[in-house]
Order: sequence, then structure tokens, then C-alpha cells
Amino acid sequence: MPGFVLYVVPGFVLYVVPGFSRAVSEPARNVDCSLSELEEGMKKWVLIAALALVLAPSTARADWLFTPNIGTTFGGATNGQEHFTYGAALGWMGSGILGWEADLSYTPEFFEGDDNDFDFIDGSNVVSAMFNAIVGVPVGGQLGPGFRPYVTGGIGMLQSEIDSDDELFNVSSNDWGFNLGAGAMGFATDHVGFRGDIRYNRSFEDLEETIDAGSFDFWRATAGLTFRW
Repeated sequence: MPGFVLYVVPGFVLYVVPGFSRAVSEPARNVDCSLSELEEGMKKWVLIAALALVLAPSTARADWLFTPNIGTTFGGATNGQEHFTYGAALGWMGSGILGWEADLSYTPEFFEGDDNDFDFIDGSNVVSAMFNAIVGVPVGGQLGPGFRPYVTGGIGMLQSEIDSDDELFNVSSNDWGFNLGAGAMGFATDHVGFRGDIRYNRSFEDLEETIDAGSFDFWRATAGLTFRW
């Protein structure tokens, strides 16, 4: 039809423009040129971003740590008797040297002697629940094989209980306490390692009057597998 020109722009709709063939054909060529330049620019930026990702240094990371453990108590209120203890610790270590953990342990038969010893105690136990700060240096980094010595300390609760034969008496106490210790973690892979430490636990006197150390104390040595993620 005279005076009508049909244009097709890739990716767009059909245009029928009456009598303006020169005016419309020029923008159509510009659109094709702009799309081509945009595609080339995007390819360059994708290559630059991929190269930057490859060459960028790995960033420091924080770790969650879970350690079920077993060990023994000794010294202090144990009166020369070593007793089996077990528990677990859940902690977090930052990308530097600082971290924290919640530590829980249970020691059955804490106040009982050897089976050959005569006593009036039928059952006893001690539970410690502590919230600690950790200062540890990640030798070798935080990925793959590595070694992290550390010191730790914090406060929490020390609960003790004693039951007599024939249920003649029951004595229990819940005291604020503190613990101090040191140890090390060693990792052979990214996620599984070994941990061992030794800690000193002691009760406080009545905190309403003073912040002095109490009379109940003991040492604890434990070891266990550590899971890191």
C-alpha cells in the first residue's frame, strides 16, 4: 500500500508507520546497535567479576564447635578419689582469637570411695554448668588441618547431691562457681577434630555478701571429638 512502510524490530512488536520510512528506519538501526553494545559490555563485566572472584583472598570465618567428652575428676573435694565424668560443650569461635562456650558435665559417685571402703553414702553426683570465654590462636588457619591452643574461664553453677543408705538423709546444694583451664584442639579435616583440656572448678561464697572463693573445689581433665561447622 503506497505511503505505508512495515518495520520489524527484533524482540519488539510490528510497526506500521504511514509515510515516515526515513524517520523510523534510523531509530531501528540504532536499537540494533545499542543491543549489540549492551551484550558486549555485559560479557566484559561477567569476565571481570569471575576473575575478581577467583583472585580475591579467602575471607576469615567463624566456627561453631560441638564436643562430647569423657574424663576424670581429681583433687580438692574428691579426697584423693578419681571419678569418671562426662559431658559436652557447645561453643563459637570468631575469625580472630576470641570465642565463647557453654560447658556441661556430670560426675556420678563424686563423694564415694572405693567399693572396699565403708561409708554411709548410697549415691552422689556433681553437675557443673558453666558459660566461658575462650582465647585461642588458630595455628594453621581455620580450614583443613590445624591446631588451636587456648585458655578459658567463666562462671556458672555447681550442683552437688548426696543420698545416704536407707534414705536417712539427703543433702544437696546449688552454688555459683567459676572455672579456669587450658587445652588444645587439633583438626585433620574441615569438620572433625580432637580436643583435650584440664580445668579447675571452685564454688563462690555467698555472693550477696562477698565475692570470695568457696570451699568446694576439684579438677577435671577431659578429652573428646570436636565437630566444626
